[in-house]
Amino acid sequence: MADTDTLSADSASDTMDPLGGATLPMSDGDRSQTAERILNQDEIDSLLGFDLADDDGGESTGVRAIINSALVSYERLPMLEIVFDRLVRLMTTSLRNFTSDNVEVSLDNISSIRFGDYLNSIPLPAILAVFRAQELDNYGLLTVDSNLIYSIVDVLLGGRRGTAAMRIEGRPYTTIERVLVERMVEVVLADAKAAFEPLTPVTFVLDRLETNPRFAAIARPANAAILVKLRIDMEDRGGRIELLLPYATLEPIRKMLLQQFMGEKFGRDNIWEGHLATELWTTELEVRAVLDEQKISLSKVLNMKVGETLMLNATPDSPIELRAGNIPLTHGKMGRRNHSIAIRVDAPLTAAARKAVVSP
Repeated sequence: MADTDTLSADSASDTMDPLGGATLPMSDGDRSQTAERILNQDEIDSLLGFDLADDDGGESTGVRAIINSALVSYERLPMLEIVFDRLVRLMTTSLRNFTSDNVEVSLDNISSIRFGDYLNSIPLPAILAVFRAQELDNYGLLTVDSNLIYSIVDVLLGGRRGTAAMRIEGRPYTTIERVLVERMVEVVLADAKAAFEPLTPVTFVLDRLETNPRFAAIARPANAAILVKLRIDMEDRGGRIELLLPYATLEPIRKMLLQQFMGEKFGRDNIWEGHLATELWTTELEVRAVLDEQKISLSKVLNMKVGETLMLNATPDSPIELRAGNIPLTHGKMGRRNHSIAIRVDAPLTAAARKAVVSP
């Protein structure tokens, strides 16, 4: 009887829903299809954060963003963004004069990347220009892709517009192509020098041109660097320039790059500077004229009496030192003007005298 009741209960559960309505019995295949749902390729790419159509290096999402978030995480440099914006404006003008064509330069993005990862991601063929920042005593890398190389050669040698440049795969760049690209790189480096000029004087000098990324290693593979991608369009032609500056190169001016941009003076406040200068000019300073210094014992000082005379090792022609606190300023000769004792200054205020500190 118990087995019969259990069997009847199971059959009833298959034919009755919880609300009391009749339902059709479900097979095992129907249950598996209802419980499992297969994701299509778009949903998988969205979940993992991979998009094959996105080759501009934009922001990642999903699992890819979580993985890449731990790769390079460095402080933001606000002034560096201003410098590169200024570089874009300068390059637009200089490249128009260089090519005698309508050139538009745009800034794609600024990102942080490992130097080794960047070398592995360079699309070949390309020309890599290694340059030196003399004041910073380090190197940087400028990459010109093949599209821009053929476009520059085509424009400078009088190629027709609207026709695609002929490319021969597998051959090295000729001397003419390297010389024309070298001149364009020198123009870009001159603009980079002018872009850094309001912040700090930096001279960028081209060191060499390379076509193999292995020979353009200017830092260790694990070192972090700033990567700036610039897009150059010449009507129906153009390409990309990528500027890479290792963090070791920017380390001497890191404090300048961390300051906030205020006005057109790259972090300077003219109102505060004027107020500070005005207050300094009106500040009162106590200046002392020292005739002589002597070292005596404490017992002699304690035994001094009223009317006792101290002999100074000074004559009317001895030089008198002027001090502001313990800092010597200058020296002069003692004399009299009207009814007051005066000091005639014989030497200017020198930087060495201001920095020297004499113990009391």
